[in-house]
Amino acid sequence: MSFFHELAHQYIDGEWRTGSGSWDIIDFNPYNGEKLAAVTVATALEVDQAYRAAERAQQEWAATNPYERRAVLERALRITGERADEIAEAIIDELGGTRLRAAYEVRGASEVLREAVRQSLRPTGRLLPSVSDGRENRLYRLPVGVIGVISAFNFPFLVGMKSIAPALALGNAVVVKPHQSAPVVGGGLIARIFEDAGLPAGLLNVLITDSAEIGDAFIEHPVPKVISFSGSDRVGRHIAGTAAGHLKRTILELSGNSALVVLEDADIDYAVRAAVFSRFLYQGQVSMAANRILVDRSVAAEFTERFTAEVAALKSGDPRDPETRIGPVFNAFQADALTALVDRAVADGATALVRGRTRGNVVEPTVLTDLPGGSPLLTQEILGPVALLMTFDGEDEAVTIVNDSPYGLSGAVHTGDAERGVRFAQRIVSGMFHVNDSTVQDDPLVAFGGEKTSGVGRLNGEAVVEAFTTQKWMSIQHGRSVFPF
Repeated sequence: MSFFHELAHQYIDGEWRTGSGSWDIIDFNPYNGEKLAAVTVATALEVDQAYRAAERAQQEWAATNPYERRAVLERALRITGERADEIAEAIIDELGGTRLRAAYEVRGASEVLREAVRQSLRPTGRLLPSVSDGRENRLYRLPVGVIGVISAFNFPFLVGMKSIAPALALGNAVVVKPHQSAPVVGGGLIARIFEDAGLPAGLLNVLITDSAEIGDAFIEHPVPKVISFSGSDRVGRHIAGTAAGHLKRTILELSGNSALVVLEDADIDYAVRAAVFSRFLYQGQVSMAANRILVDRSVAAEFTERFTAEVAALKSGDPRDPETRIGPVFNAFQADALTALVDRAVADGATALVRGRTRGNVVEPTVLTDLPGGSPLLTQEILGPVALLMTFDGEDEAVTIVNDSPYGLSGAVHTGDAERGVRFAQRIVSGMFHVNDSTVQDDPLVAFGGEKTSGVGRLNGEAVVEAFTTQKWMSIQHGRSVFPF
């Protein structure tokens, strides 16, 4: 408890502070309802203070020797490794993540930090030829300045690090607004790691608040040049519109409705395991999760039998139990909404091959099939342990079904011929697609992001250089230009 109380504060200009708002955000354990901490919300005043502190600190940080920036990132990576167990425990308590899922997030965040260490020494400019004699063109890569980061509830430590670490490595300052359900894992923990790593005050600030208190102040403030957001497409549309009105750049990682496709020549046992992981990691509360599982009709009976058996055997309950695979969803509202969603689908004609119970915030897995055409479930994101099992006849029909969605984040295809899988993937409109693997993939070197309403922009690797730097052209005339007048 003291751990959460210690880190559940605003962190502004290197100081841990109490917000000046008139109400508190209560941080609950979603499994047992235990109150972890209460955080007095930050107001628009603290938003301004955090951004102004970041603006002041960033100028000196940008001028700092890149090797010094790298040293801070190296220490942050080391500290994260040393505190891996502590971070995992916080993920279990605050987010209801299972031990397997907590370890997955800590490992992913460590890889992001490891890549940020390398990014701190990325090339900062290029020499380009000119059409004019005697002119030298220099193209410099410079930090944009201050980044505003708004992270989601589901993987707040990893998703926060995906923007924070490279932004700092490239010479920027950051202000973070973690999700209200993850103030410690998505905010305080990250701030403490960088504080202990020796990051100068003001370069990383954490604001725990809500739009009900600050409105659009976090987005509209004149200091941040880029807003990096992870969350729903509904909120993402609002952020994009608001930011565009102030000529700010946005990086948006939004909702998904991914599909995992099983062709007739796939390894069925392997495809079943991939499908179970893709749908039920962290109770299905993953934007890349396989909402839809499409199986060629010729192997559908075999796949369905094995898949439903595996799903029915998943242990649900206490996320602290190492054997648990399905812990709680993040709050009671979501648990009730998922239960109602399944009840409505069955009432509309769907068949429940596996029908899980709801016990508190623990929603046991459900597998639905025979959904009527036009069912809204087929095209919406389902943030919960509900799988939709569908059949198709031939690749063309599978492609049509996969693309029949407003989203285009991730996906996967399973086949005995990898190059056939590549050809299939090329026909899918999505930012990411995987052959003979799960739909849930993240690699610190590879551009991460979606198409359609799944987002704008990319993170990871070279993509974050594009996201968090700007280009400046300088030319030097070593001879004499000829002017027309």
